[in-house]
Amino acid sequence: MSIKSVVVMKGDQTGQELLDEALRVLDPNVIGFEIDFLTYDLSLENRRKTDNQVVHEAAQAMTRTGFGLKAATVTPEEQGDVGSPNAILRKEIDGKVIIRTGRRIPGVRPVAGTNAPISVIRMATGDAYGAEEWREGDGLEEYAYRTEKIDRKTCRAVAEFTFRHAKKTNAKVFGGPKYTVSPVYEGMLKEEMDAASKRYPEVRYEPQLIDATYALLISNAGDPMVIPALNRDGDCLSDLVLQLFGSIAGSESILMGFDEDFNPQVVMAEAPHGTAPSLFGKNVANPMAMILASASLLTYFNDSKATAASRAIYEAVIETVRDGIRTSDLTGNATTTEFTNEVINKVQTKLEVWNTLQGF
Repeated sequence: MSIKSVVVMKGDQTGQELLDEALRVLDPNVIGFEIDFLTYDLSLENRRKTDNQVVHEAAQAMTRTGFGLKAATVTPEEQGDVGSPNAILRKEIDGKVIIRTGRRIPGVRPVAGTNAPISVIRMATGDAYGAEEWREGDGLEEYAYRTEKIDRKTCRAVAEFTFRHAKKTNAKVFGGPKYTVSPVYEGMLKEEMDAASKRYPEVRYEPQLIDATYALLISNAGDPMVIPALNRDGDCLSDLVLQLFGSIAGSESILMGFDEDFNPQVVMAEAPHGTAPSLFGKNVANPMAMILASASLLTYFNDSKATAASRAIYEAVIETVRDGIRTSDLTGNATTTEFTNEVINKVQTKLEVWNTLQGF
């Protein structure tokens, strides 16, 4: 196995603490192979110090290596400050989709009986984000305007990856934009969904308007689903879907850029949650999502050792929770360190057993 290089982007507060836990799991003594980590400090302090130059450098490094692992970062609210690094990263690696998958966590009661995994394939660029906004008029005659745009290539990337992911996970493609109200704008994504369904006739396809999607999510507890969505819709859907499973702890967030054939070219993994400043320094935050993010990243190495390590990490995380070793957010009393220690022990055991039983 050739050594892969992964760009590690340090973050803020609990975000950095949980990144450190994920890196403990990715130690070669745990997973059985070396990873070359290229570290960039994306903490708020360093982003201000470098006027965001470090963010651009991290993005350029990801473009070269193809892989990134990012900690949660603080986004200052003051206008004119450095802002969020995510917009810069998405633009520079030409990120097209963000994937978040909600899944059952043992011992955590899901909402409305939701059991099967649900993946949201969110458009990562355009739409309401980065739109130009302005107002005209005064008093009750004041009007607010916003320019939004999406492009055909991004819509095709969302649709294509949605159907590929659904085929891989034996899920159905469900949901979609409000194309009846907006046939020109939102209809572009629907056109690409319909075209992709013809390229993948073996994938079950149930398009729904976005409002119906929300309503049916509450009552549909059966089949695994993959939901393609515009940027704004996907942002809202992701939050809803993860909470349907009782916690956002069981999901990773993946930003992906593609080549011309819509194969993954740059993959950046992170946790879907923020920096949790109230938990900083207390060794009580849940590292599940960040560890799962690292496991997900390994699946894109296209290597048998990495694939085995990824599966071992996923299984170890879920089994640790099932065994009652949980942080306080999941009604347990384990510390952050204790949870990770148990995951590491289980990963090492699994890989050792699997290696021993090769050929049986």
